[in-house]
Amino acid sequence: MADVYFANLRARSHHESKVQKIRRLFDAAGFGETIRPDDLTAVKLHVGERGCDTYLHPVFVRQVVDKVKEQGAHPFITDTATLYAGSRADAVRHTVTAIEHGFDYAVSGAPVVIADGLSGGYWREVAVDGKHFQRVKIAGNILEADSMLVLSHVKGHDTAGLGGAIKNLAMGCAPPAGKAEQHAARPCLESGNCTGCGMCTMVCPQAAMTVVDGRAKFNPEHCVGCGDCVRSCPEGAIDFDWTTEIRPFLERLCEYALGAVRSKPGQVGYINFLLNITPDCDCVPWSDAAIVPDIGILASTDPVAIDRASLDLVNNEQGFARTHLATNLAPGEDKFKGVWDYTDGDYQIAYAAGIGLGEEAYRLIEV
Repeated sequence: MADVYFANLRARSHHESKVQKIRRLFDAAGFGETIRPDDLTAVKLHVGERGCDTYLHPVFVRQVVDKVKEQGAHPFITDTATLYAGSRADAVRHTVTAIEHGFDYAVSGAPVVIADGLSGGYWREVAVDGKHFQRVKIAGNILEADSMLVLSHVKGHDTAGLGGAIKNLAMGCAPPAGKAEQHAARPCLESGNCTGCGMCTMVCPQAAMTVVDGRAKFNPEHCVGCGDCVRSCPEGAIDFDWTTEIRPFLERLCEYALGAVRSKPGQVGYINFLLNITPDCDCVPWSDAAIVPDIGILASTDPVAIDRASLDLVNNEQGFARTHLATNLAPGEDKFKGVWDYTDGDYQIAYAAGIGLGEEAYRLIEV
């Protein structure tokens, strides 16, 4: 059984502020043993797509950075290039977005180093011997880092269901080529519903969608399965076959997460922030209303246990009405299924535990 440390959000003095609780969680979770003197320590997080405003607060990140420095290590903030076209598609735009969102050295205390190189081409393969992959593609600077702290904004996700530590490892430590391998699913087009507006052609990063004779046309040979066309279609004419694709996608995701940490046994820690729990990933260029109240902050050395605890805590809350949460508002009901009814966060966690990424059973310890 893995230990997961929890700090609630109540505060009546400066000793109980969030920044002080983050520092206490770092110590309670034993990250002082995870981070060694002179380590080059990756602080893996999501800086948010331009337009999103619910990514992790840079002041919270600064507390982790300062604690890493107190161990005598050298932290750097890191992420990887996106598969889709956007404000983080290469290292230049990604770094600019990070700075615009407050991840400047003066605020966060660490440099931003995009882990997969200038254009997402710096990666190496790692053996995982999984059901879907024998080897996975992991960003070079993730592998070169001596240790890593994974900071995750817990929220929903339209394919993973739960966006937490596991997804942060899997998608966040993979270059675009690795993200494409995970997404593998291909959309299907209901041409009768298509109005030929061309939105799908504007967002597709691989020109897999074109408009011919007033209707969208799909070229599966160019498709990387990112889902941008599905999300962009105002008529709902494009979708995935979720009934057959969602579980294989989650399995691929978990195998990639395993590859991200396989070279660092005992040298990775996790902090999950259950704040601004939105229905969407921070990859979307907006931030919808939260679907449950803010809950607290978790820390652990086990990515599966911390995600299991995060999902349990979210589901135990009363959901907010008049949000994207359509069903499952009552305490105990699956909130992310209430947003994306075809997703399965429980399966993500169970599969991750089954391949040895961590333990599903946990002990919640309040600090």
